[in-house]
Amino acid sequence: MKDNTQPYQNDELLIGRNPINEALASGRSVIKVMIAKGSTSGAAVEIAAKAKKAGVPVQEVERKKLDFMTNGAAHQGVAALCAMKDYATVEDILRLAQERGEAPFIILLDEIEDPHNLGAIIRSAECAGAHGVIVKKRRSAGLTYTAYKASAGALEYVPVARVTNIADTIDDLKARNIWVYGADMDGEDYRKTNFSGGVALVIGNEGKGISRLVREKCDVIVSLPLKGRINSLNASVAAGILMYKVAETR
Repeated sequence: MKDNTQPYQNDELLIGRNPINEALASGRSVIKVMIAKGSTSGAAVEIAAKAKKAGVPVQEVERKKLDFMTNGAAHQGVAALCAMKDYATVEDILRLAQERGEAPFIILLDEIEDPHNLGAIIRSAECAGAHGVIVKKRRSAGLTYTAYKASAGALEYVPVARVTNIADTIDDLKARNIWVYGADMDGEDYRKTNFSGGVALVIGNEGKGISRLVREKCDVIVSLPLKGRINSLNASVAAGILMYKVAETR
């Protein structure tokens, strides 16, 4: 018999009020919601009510049990066992842009390895109106619990596609009249760049930046001016700044 205190194979354990609220609101497949005994906060009561309305079982458990299941993470007294988030396809992302009647706005991540950065980028992408995010299958962070929590629920609304080769994907997007902008040092000032039309924004690895081949495939390389002594920004911060510049242009 399966131990219901642990995620099943191919399942994902969500913790914290915001991710669980978003999962329930979006209609995601939630197996059950677990709430710490004695939780009387309005948020816990609201989550329990939403779960019951959606036909999702609600189980009261000892807080120590949640601590154990989440390895001591800040679960806020609530956890949910959910099916893993499925990856979309590049076609799904392009179809979403078409349905909205907008030129495509896509974020390509070239070997982003930190799931916190991945989640933060997905969160910014949702807020800035991007149609989707594309990641590499290998040497990249996946849609793990950590990435989901860092996205603050945005992963429920932003399709994420996984591809074998970013350079080949760039060729495909360029064939569809989408301009590709790589974020790297020694590029043109992003504030002077015209991001109108279809846009694919490439963000590189936290340490190495974008790879040589991917850089060569980009139509334009853009940079953020740095005024201090540090010569680089966190990948998710740089991505957020550039996404909002694209949004402003659009």
